[in-house]
Amino acid sequence: METIRFDIDADGIATLTIDVPGQSMNVIGPDFLADLDAAITRIASEEGIKGAVIASGKDSGFMAGMDLKYFGSMLASADGQRPAPTAIFDNVFVLNQLFRRLETAGKPVACAIEGTCVGGGFELALACHRRFVGDSPKTQLGLPEILIGLFPGGGGSQRLPRIMGVQASLMYMLQGKLFRPAEAAMLKVVDGVVPQGTALAAAKDWVKANPTATTQPWDVKGFKVPGGAGGFNPAFVQTMAGALPMTLKQTQRNMNAPIALLSAVYEGITLPMDRAIRIESKYFAKVAADPQASNMIRTLFVNKQAAERGARRPKDEPKAPTTKLAMLGAGMMGAGIATVAAQAGMDVVLFDRDQAYAEKGKAHVEAVLSKRLGKGMTPEKMAATLARVTPTTDYAALAGADFVIEAVFEDVAIKAEVTKQVEAVLGADTIFGSNTSTLPITKLANAWFKPENFIGVHFFSPVEKMPLVEIILGEKTGPAAIAKALDFVAQIKKTPIVVHDSRGFYTSRSFGTYVQEGAELVGEGINPALIENAGKQLGMPTGPLAVSDEVSIELGVKIMTAAKKELGDAYVPQGSDDIMVKMVEADRLGRKNGKGWYDYPEGGKKHLSPVLGELFPRADAQPDVEEVKERLLYRQLIECARCFEEGVLETPEDGDIGAIFGWGFAPYTGGPFSHMDTVGIAHVVAVLDRLAAAHGPRFAPTAQLREMAANGATFYRPVPSRAAA
Repeated sequence: METIRFDIDADGIATLTIDVPGQSMNVIGPDFLADLDAAITRIASEEGIKGAVIASGKDSGFMAGMDLKYFGSMLASADGQRPAPTAIFDNVFVLNQLFRRLETAGKPVACAIEGTCVGGGFELALACHRRFVGDSPKTQLGLPEILIGLFPGGGGSQRLPRIMGVQASLMYMLQGKLFRPAEAAMLKVVDGVVPQGTALAAAKDWVKANPTATTQPWDVKGFKVPGGAGGFNPAFVQTMAGALPMTLKQTQRNMNAPIALLSAVYEGITLPMDRAIRIESKYFAKVAADPQASNMIRTLFVNKQAAERGARRPKDEPKAPTTKLAMLGAGMMGAGIATVAAQAGMDVVLFDRDQAYAEKGKAHVEAVLSKRLGKGMTPEKMAATLARVTPTTDYAALAGADFVIEAVFEDVAIKAEVTKQVEAVLGADTIFGSNTSTLPITKLANAWFKPENFIGVHFFSPVEKMPLVEIILGEKTGPAAIAKALDFVAQIKKTPIVVHDSRGFYTSRSFGTYVQEGAELVGEGINPALIENAGKQLGMPTGPLAVSDEVSIELGVKIMTAAKKELGDAYVPQGSDDIMVKMVEADRLGRKNGKGWYDYPEGGKKHLSPVLGELFPRADAQPDVEEVKERLLYRQLIECARCFEEGVLETPEDGDIGAIFGWGFAPYTGGPFSHMDTVGIAHVVAVLDRLAAAHGPRFAPTAQLREMAANGATFYRPVPSRAAA
């Protein structure tokens, strides 16, 4: 066996130690499945084996889920085409068959869990007769498949409800929520929480003491699901009747996996396990065969992990971790960056022009840490983290810093003055990062003597929660600066993308089109409620008007005004420009002054303002919601495509990751480039041509899109001429 070490002790207890070679974490692939099959055969057939314990040979944890390369191979035949549905079912049912064989092998089987145990690894544990877990605070267990467009396909959707009840299990599976050891024990998902490092001994002791414990509860005649199940059980009916509309509302009917999960649980929960797992595999195969799952897995898991592991980092540059950060600006962004840096163990000098502002920035750090007390944060750890943050107004205090991030007012002259002051203390060999969200990095780099050491480091608000950092390369940014910035992002455990310089870069520029199109629609007299609902139905986290209020209508006008001044005749006016100016002139600045597209009554719930009808009279004819959704979607798609054609983006991977994690682009699509590939570039061009004819050149397809459509190319299979270039 290549992935499992099979040992039998003097008591006849077999220990299956999983250690998949070449993997940092154990995953399920073809070699493991073959080895597990052989191991189960030995356990069942050899009289000298009295029982078995399954454990991990890796320090990284017990086991994760499916090897996604193997998962992809299950969905493709030898000629590269998608196999028939029956073949996909047969492929995905293999795992269910193995786990079922394990729990019916006629010998007691216990699982010894130390560290992470999720996805298919947790389903393996559920198929064991007992589960023991070490009490490390870092250990997590559960079924998070829903987060990448799948649902549990190794029996998890059938076993977990039979252990903890339908309602409770759905709450975890539909959210992809994980258990900590104590929580899992309280819910009877594990049978024992033991001191870290002793799970194997506890599992062996149980097997030795329980030689006849060979039957799962659901295989015992008369078994009842905790809380009840079946069409005649009022609690079960109420749970399922409530779960479906709630899920449809939360997913806006866009996600396949949550509905399939509900169907698998509903249909399978009252059946014998042998039939129930077939129900699960039927729905799992249907979900897996849809491009939605493949797109989500590629972006939200494979490409995200690759980015975090340094896919875009210059290979020849030595590691350059930050030990002391000079954080310029103690506002919300600066204080947020200081927080995550201090939590990562860096010393942070938090600089601002006024000591009170600097102290306020550190108070923000304290407030964030205080909310985490009892959630992995101790008073001692909090005190140590706070001690690493030094608020100051003295540039001299920055001495010794090995990385700088600037987050001062969005004005070229102000930023240049601060940059020069810092260079006088640290020297131009230090890497300088700017957190600007719109100003061109190449221009800002002129204030640093060595522009090759200047780079954009664009965070998203709130910094503590938003996972993305957009790294922006100026014309002269060098590899040392790229490596330094990416190493810093890795230290604070966020996800980077790397883009080239452009006004608004990639994320702000593309996200802005969603807001702009919402404003254009209002200006045309379209019902604001229709616009907002269309945005949410599209899969965006909120409507374009609501998000415009949050980021500030006034800020949008300031950015637009600065762009006009900077670009002069080269500025391309948008229809939304005059609409946003009109809102500001009416003192409707956004949430910050309590009135924007919405009104924000003190102590009340926000609502779309009736004033909008006076400022922008309602049109007699209103479009249907699909037309509005199409405009909001394709206005974003064409801007993303322009960024790719112009070289702002080098890869579709960065484009998809940046869209989903930067501005919340519909996750079920896998990102704008995955979505365009899925619907077909020729279809995208046809829709854009139609929209451009009806609404103007902002929808006009790029030359590259037309070339791709003609060649049958996709973004993940590039146009030959671009690849050659």
